[in-house]
Amino acid sequence: GMKAGFPQAAAIQKTLALYDTTIGKKALMAVTGLVLYGFVIGHMLGNLQIFLGREAINAYAAFLKGTPALLWGTRIALLVSTVLHVHAAVSLVSRSAEARQAGYRSKKNAATTYAATTMKFGGPALLFFILFHLAHLTFPGVAMGGYAHSQLDVYANMINGFSVPWVAGLYVVAMVFLGLHLYHGSWSLLQTLGLSHPRYNATRKLVAQSIGIAVPAGNILIVLSVLAGIVR
Repeated sequence: GMKAGFPQAAAIQKTLALYDTTIGKKALMAVTGLVLYGFVIGHMLGNLQIFLGREAINAYAAFLKGTPALLWGTRIALLVSTVLHVHAAVSLVSRSAEARQAGYRSKKNAATTYAATTMKFGGPALLFFILFHLAHLTFPGVAMGGYAHSQLDVYANMINGFSVPWVAGLYVVAMVFLGLHLYHGSWSLLQTLGLSHPRYNATRKLVAQSIGIAVPAGNILIVLSVLAGIVR
């Protein structure tokens, strides 16, 4: 009768709720990922102005500091996006661990497992790097060698900071992690948006790879140009 059907109904409802929130969290990761993605591209383009010389990049930095609404609007949006992105990621990781314990052992292919592992360790690594990077060049601004950090001369801070080999090395390694994160992240993002179809997969891979290579390449070019003394 009716009573016998209740446990099944409850189970279906519970499954739908779980499915809903998993999709919800993936959507949240996609949206916040897009915001962060837009930022890393803009940030790299801004940094590339180091090749235009001291005046150009310092004028750009002065413009940002002189426009508090833009500066703080961006900072708040980035902080909120990062917190939500990390929260969704942690929830999804713990949820998939629970699902595995409950015995839903799905066969995953090696590529998916590799991507998941990269994200699991690469994500926290990036978080630590972001904190280091902010302390190094934003607040309070820390000299990593025999020089004084300047609140006004961004050009000098970049030249001095990246001239220290271990600092340059740390930035390059962090950019490799960023590249992998952007590559796997944009792949997942396009999948979340429903573009997981054999017809689109080649394009999807190309887009994900381009994104994953371009941003780190630009940033690494800056660091190595300073380290090699090309930009001084």
